[in-house]
Amino acid sequence: MTDDQFLAAFENCSLRGEHFHHADHVRMGFLYLCRFPALEALRRFSAALMNFAAANGKPDRYHETITWAFLLLIRERVARWCQQSGRQPSWDEFARDNSDLLDWKGNILRQYYRDETLASEFAKRTFVFPDRIEPAAIESDSPPPGQ
Repeated sequence: MTDDQFLAAFENCSLRGEHFHHADHVRMGFLYLCRFPALEALRRFSAALMNFAAANGKPDRYHETITWAFLLLIRERVARWCQQSGRQPSWDEFARDNSDLLDWKGNILRQYYRDETLASEFAKRTFVFPDRIEPAAIESDSPPPGQ
């Protein structure tokens, strides 16, 4: 299925939910981010995903924090690729170089979020900033900004 066909099947909900797995979510996010400015992609993809979930009888499956966090990770990685290569990656190139984003069981968000945060109803309805802070990230010899 081409990118255009995949996008159309998602948006018109002819793609069945049981055939739409985590890697497909990442591919769809990638496609939106390649076609729209970041904030518009975030808005459009979120709305389309909510519609897709509802059309597949699972309106409660949409999770805002997971959706936005993955989109922001994809956006950063695409921007880095563009900066290094001077062009946008194809889906196959992106998938090859970012396999960590495609792994749901070893979900990369566990590096950024506590399990209880992602399991919360609040994080499901409202984007929550990452709350897992590694000790190395807060230890520093330099003073806090502004001091």
